[in-house]
Amino acid sequence: MANEKQPTSALTEIRDADTADNPPEQVSSGGISGMALLVAGAFFMEYIDGTVIATALPQMGVTFGVSAVDLNIGMSAYLLTLAVLIPASGWIADRFGSRQVFTVALAIFTLSSVLCGLTQNVPQFVLMRILQGAGGALMVPVGRLAVLRSTPKPQLIKAIATLTWPALVAPILGPPLGGFITDYSSWRWIFFINLPLGIVAIFAAWKLIPNPPRTVRPPFDLIGFVTSGIAMLSLVYGLELTGRQDAPWPYMLLYLLVGLLALFLTLRHLQRAENPMIRLNSIKVLTFRVTLGGGSLFRMAIGAVPFLLPIMFQVGFGMDAFHAGSLVLAVFAGNLAMKPATTPLIRHFGFRKVLLVNGTLGALSLLACAFLTPTTPSWVILSVLFYGGLCRSMQFTGISTLAFADIPQSDMSYANTLFSTAVQLSIGMGITIGAIGVRIGEKAAPLLGMGDLPGISYRLAFVLITLMSLIGLVDLLRLPANAGESVSRKPQPVKRKPASGR
Repeated sequence: MANEKQPTSALTEIRDADTADNPPEQVSSGGISGMALLVAGAFFMEYIDGTVIATALPQMGVTFGVSAVDLNIGMSAYLLTLAVLIPASGWIADRFGSRQVFTVALAIFTLSSVLCGLTQNVPQFVLMRILQGAGGALMVPVGRLAVLRSTPKPQLIKAIATLTWPALVAPILGPPLGGFITDYSSWRWIFFINLPLGIVAIFAAWKLIPNPPRTVRPPFDLIGFVTSGIAMLSLVYGLELTGRQDAPWPYMLLYLLVGLLALFLTLRHLQRAENPMIRLNSIKVLTFRVTLGGGSLFRMAIGAVPFLLPIMFQVGFGMDAFHAGSLVLAVFAGNLAMKPATTPLIRHFGFRKVLLVNGTLGALSLLACAFLTPTTPSWVILSVLFYGGLCRSMQFTGISTLAFADIPQSDMSYANTLFSTAVQLSIGMGITIGAIGVRIGEKAAPLLGMGDLPGISYRLAFVLITLMSLIGLVDLLRLPANAGESVSRKPQPVKRKPASGR
């Protein structure tokens, strides 16, 4: 019959019902929603917990009776848990609801943080870090999805700018904060401090996170989960081995090959499955595809900066930890200073011009770090890092916003899961790229006649990540002049209907 409906997948029915019954919340002002601030706060708690621990490892090693290097397994366990569980986050949010999943994820993360602070040995600590990673793997993508579903397109720039702030700030603030807590208290307070923050966030989440009703639920894609888990686990661990000095290259190569094979099988399955864990429709959207390609190269480059700067200042230039940490805070200041200007600039010039011009300036800021020396005046170093923070903030926010600018509401969950997975991989690869750059610098410096220059291996690493960011800019040239126009247009105030008209 002509009016018969064509069969649809279970997930499509969910999304259609969700969009029809719960359209994105219309806002009448340009303010940032309480939900976006809540999710950003939860992100900050999760991101900083992954970076603050680095400076506490020596003291933790004394407590557990092991070397600080042996405790790297705790950081690896956390990272690997994120990598495995993030691909399933979209299905879990659709199955149980964003409010429930985000609230439970906060509870798991908060409880596991307290338990991390109570651990007495390495095995206990690793188990609690795995549990903490499980909470973080659901908290970040599900929180972002809730904001994306409830934010009108014209307000997306401000919302994404709020959500990207923790990812920019946490890697900069984490190490000095961890050092301060460790020096003046105990490493256990790094984890205990999450308890009051988590309790407040849990109650706020139950009030602020929307929970649209769902009547039809898709089956779980077990094959996709297993293959994607193997792919992420192998790639992330293989990349981590690549950045280690003592890692045996046969094992590193084996993990990377297994990861690439599993990734190929995962993509093949996702293209053929009736109800895949992640639909690849979003890749057909040019703006999303560019943010995954060139955008990932940019994320790798900026992910290497918080790793390279402190060790270059301390190991290469001979600074103490406090002096090095104080200088790096200039990047944080630049991040904050750019936030008020992000939305007006994108609205005035559009995504393409802003990303290309700012991306070029950002690459120059990375290159400028390669010319710093132990005799460079502090005010020059602070100026270079502040300038780099400005560019870093603008580019990160612009790319993250453009990723979802042209994605239909019905595909937002899939796009968010795919984007979150790509971000997790690129951030992990950024640290690895930084470590590889230092290795290359150590080998190349004598060949270039620069072996005697202080910190030259780290400075050459900055040249490497500069080239990487420039390659990412080439991909942005494919963007049309009106890319992301639905987001960059200035929103019109929504007229409220009188109460009597309902």
